[in-house]
Amino acid sequence: MTLTPSLTAHLKNPEIFAELASLPDLSATGGAKRFPVLNPSTGELLAILPDMEAADVGVAIDRADAARVDWAGLPARARSDALWQWHQLILYHSDDLAAILTAEMGKPLAEAKSEIAHAAAYLQWYAEEANRIYGETISASSNDRRMLVIKQPIGVIGAITPWNFPASMVARKISPALAAGCTVVLKPAEQTPLVAGAMFALARQAGFPNGVLNLIYASEGDAVGRQLCSNPKVRKISFTGSTEVGRLLMRQCSDQIKKVSFELGGNAPFIVFDDADVDGAVEGAIQAKFRNAGQTCVSANRLYVHSSVHDEFAEKFAERVRTLRVGDGFKTDVAIGPLIDVRAIAKIEAHVSDAVIKGATIRCGGNRIGPSGTFFEPTVITEVTGTMRLAREETFGPLAPIIRFDDPDQVVHAANDTIYGLAAYFYASNLKRVWRVAEALEYGMVGINTGRMSSEAAPFGGLKQSGIGREGSRHGLEDYLEMKYLCIGGL
Repeated sequence: MTLTPSLTAHLKNPEIFAELASLPDLSATGGAKRFPVLNPSTGELLAILPDMEAADVGVAIDRADAARVDWAGLPARARSDALWQWHQLILYHSDDLAAILTAEMGKPLAEAKSEIAHAAAYLQWYAEEANRIYGETISASSNDRRMLVIKQPIGVIGAITPWNFPASMVARKISPALAAGCTVVLKPAEQTPLVAGAMFALARQAGFPNGVLNLIYASEGDAVGRQLCSNPKVRKISFTGSTEVGRLLMRQCSDQIKKVSFELGGNAPFIVFDDADVDGAVEGAIQAKFRNAGQTCVSANRLYVHSSVHDEFAEKFAERVRTLRVGDGFKTDVAIGPLIDVRAIAKIEAHVSDAVIKGATIRCGGNRIGPSGTFFEPTVITEVTGTMRLAREETFGPLAPIIRFDDPDQVVHAANDTIYGLAAYFYASNLKRVWRVAEALEYGMVGINTGRMSSEAAPFGGLKQSGIGREGSRHGLEDYLEMKYLCIGGL
């Protein structure tokens, strides 16, 4: 691993990387190949990392398999203590971790600090949940037998995390696995591997034994994914990313009937009913749409606004969006950082162009900032119809299309008219409407009169083609446990 001054200049304690480099057991062997990590705001080189291949993945899996029996055999309190110590170290080094995150991903430093705190919260939550893995007894049909259920860790977990939340997704996936007694092989996104590496170095300081946590740096995910899916020592795959890749991983896991947890794409509706608090809805839409430059799987992708409040909402919303400052995440008062790469810029430009050609109106924004780079103006578009690409596809950028509606029943139908079912939002004050709409929306998570709802205490996940399983909460722990029925006779 080679770090450049453009990264280390932001760090108070760059020695956490030195510790990672001195611990080969935290990664696989690595060959001669290397790949760069760049700052999306400036294009500067941040680091050069070993580019691992399928053979290296096999080494990491073997290490995880060799460590799993001893790790699972520890008292729950010992696993809890390690997670708790990791949580404390993450908080202690939170400024450096946030700086690494902003450098490699681009999000504003304040958002990065919030993400690091969120990651630490998952570690704390599952440090506590590790002590709460319960079985059950069942009333037997005769007096000479006893029937009971125990829960045991699945085994080796293959985890693949995305670039948009490179710290919190690591914590959200692997902390329940570790609490349950599983060992982990993690492949972070090639665009944002550095914060994961720093977190793993801190995990070693927290006392995790060799082989429990294994890190794979790789510029291409295909070979790593195939190895994780095909190796029989890996009992489960946990993946966050696109629905297309999720389908591919599911097919690759099917030969072994391997367990999977997927958090996939979204197309979140944001509905403002005629009885909504318009000012509150505007602020909620800012949160739900423009956090992380709109690059979140739960980002509001379609804003449906009732005709009676449409003009007021659109005017106030566009006025508020115009105040959002775009720039390098390290600069003061920046609210929106860059998109992750030029492909993201191309997609948002295509969505804007398609909408304008089909009759939409740009209320603010709509343009790339500068002839090169990956900054884009936060954009509001009105007079949007369902035939436009931005109403049917996930944009994954700072683009907010507003769709006028009149019929409350029809808007729920329109909101549900998608293969996705991850997150939805709506604003209303009538309690009867709140309950009916909340139950009618076909989504795994529904924010009611709020634009943010993620919490380590709540189950995160979707319906339909937005995923399988849940992360966070006590339910997230169950996804890493196998249920075993014991029947004891001859008593």
